[in-house]
Amino acid sequence: MRRPAGFRGERRDRLKTGRLDLAVVADSVLRTGVVAVFVTVSGVVPGDAVHVGQHGPILPHRPVRTRPLGAMSSATSRRFPHRVPGKIHDHLTVGGTVNELREVEVVVTGAGQAGLSSAYHLRRTGFEPDRDFVVLDHSPGPGGAWQFRWPSLTYGKVHGMHSLPGMELTDADPARPSAEVIREYFDRYERTFDLRVRRPVDVRAVREGDDRRLLVETSDGNWSTRTLINATGTWDRPFWPRYPGQETFRGRQLHTAQYAGPEEFTGKRVLVVGGGASGTQHLLELAPYAAATTWVTRRPPVFREGPFDQEAGRSAVARVEERVRQGLPPRSVVSVTGLPLNDAIRQGLAEGVLDRQPMFDRITPDGVEWNDGRHVDTDVILWATGFRAALDHLTPLRLREPGGGIRIDGTRAVADPRIHLVGYGPSASTIGANRAGRAAVRDIARLLAEKPVEPAAA
Repeated sequence: MRRPAGFRGERRDRLKTGRLDLAVVADSVLRTGVVAVFVTVSGVVPGDAVHVGQHGPILPHRPVRTRPLGAMSSATSRRFPHRVPGKIHDHLTVGGTVNELREVEVVVTGAGQAGLSSAYHLRRTGFEPDRDFVVLDHSPGPGGAWQFRWPSLTYGKVHGMHSLPGMELTDADPARPSAEVIREYFDRYERTFDLRVRRPVDVRAVREGDDRRLLVETSDGNWSTRTLINATGTWDRPFWPRYPGQETFRGRQLHTAQYAGPEEFTGKRVLVVGGGASGTQHLLELAPYAAATTWVTRRPPVFREGPFDQEAGRSAVARVEERVRQGLPPRSVVSVTGLPLNDAIRQGLAEGVLDRQPMFDRITPDGVEWNDGRHVDTDVILWATGFRAALDHLTPLRLREPGGGIRIDGTRAVADPRIHLVGYGPSASTIGANRAGRAAVRDIARLLAEKPVEPAAA
C-alpha cells in the first residue's frame, strides 16, 4: 500500500543486550519543502516505544503484549475457544535482518471511517487491541483521507459526513476546513476508545502464511493473523484516464488528489474533467480566479432535487451491490445517487460556470479537441475523475474475479472467508462504512469462535 505522494518514512527498531535502543527516522517531503526529524532514544526498557507524528510531540505507544504459549485470559478462552494465544518470534526478512513476527487474531488495514468503525466494534466484542487485533495506518496522523483534502473544502461543503459509532461529531464549525475538523474528530475518537493505531505503517503485501494464517508484510515488520479487515479506501489510487495526445500537452495536468485550492490557478484557463461532486466543487471555486473554465464529462450530470430518503439510499446501494456480487469493479455510491441540487449548484448553473460539454476526443499541445472540429485552448487540465479501490497489497491472495472486481458476500470475500472488505463497493460511504465495520466484526467473531478459518478451495 502506498503513502500519499510526497511522503517517505521509515522506522527502525533494534534490540541490544536486553535493552531497547530505538531509532526513529521520519523523512517528510511536503509541498512547502523538506522536513526531517531524527530521534534516537537509548536505554528504554523493553516494552516501551516512541512514535514521531507529523504534527505533534513524541508520544508513547503500547506494544504488542507478549504471552507464554498457552497463556490466555479465562474470559477470552471461554469466548473464543479455538483462539491461538498471541506470541512474538523472530522472522528473517528478505534483507537479512531479524524482525519480529507478531501474531494477532485480526489485522485492520486503514484507519479511516471504515477502519475505525471496525476497531470500535472489535473492542466492543471483546477483542483487546495489541493482543487480539492491531490497526495499521499508512498516513502520518489521524483523519483518514480527509486529512489530505484541500483547505478550501470547508466542513459545510461536505456531503453527508456521518459520525463514527459511539461518538457524535457535534458543534463542528462549517467554515473550518474539513481536513482540520475530521482530523481532530478522528484523533479524539482513537484516544477515547484506546484503539492504539500504529502509524505510519505501509502494508506492502498480504499472502499465505504458516498454519492457515495470513502473513501481513509491512514497513514496520510482519504480522501473522487469522483474519484481516481491509479498510484501505481509495485515496491512494487516483484514476487518470488516458486519451490520445495526452503526453503532448504543454500545460499542467493534475488530479483532484493534488489539488490544493483555487488561488494557484489565478489567470489560467482551466479545463475540469469529471461529473462528480469534486468536479463541481472545483469549478465553483475556480470561477472567481481562473481566466476561463470549461467543464467536460462523459455523461450528462444528473442533479437530484429534494431529500435523499431511505428508500432512495437502499436503491442506490443495491445497484452498487449487484456489481460486486457479479465480481465486477464497484461503482461508487455517489455515481448512482446523483448530485444534490443545492443553492451553490443552482447559482453555478445560472451563471454558466456549470455549462457541461461532452467529453473531448483528443488532447493537443495547447488544449483539447472534438471530432466535429471544435477546439478549446487551456493551460491546465484538472482530472476530477475519481479513485479506485487500493487493493494491490492483496494481489498475492488472488481474490479478483475475471470481471476485475472482488466478489463479496456482505463484507466477506467469497474466495477467502478470512478477508473482509469494508469501505468497498456498497459500503463506500460514511454511513455504509460504519455498518460494514459492525457486520465484519460480527462475522469474524462467529468464525473464530466456531472453528479455525480456512481459505476457500481453489
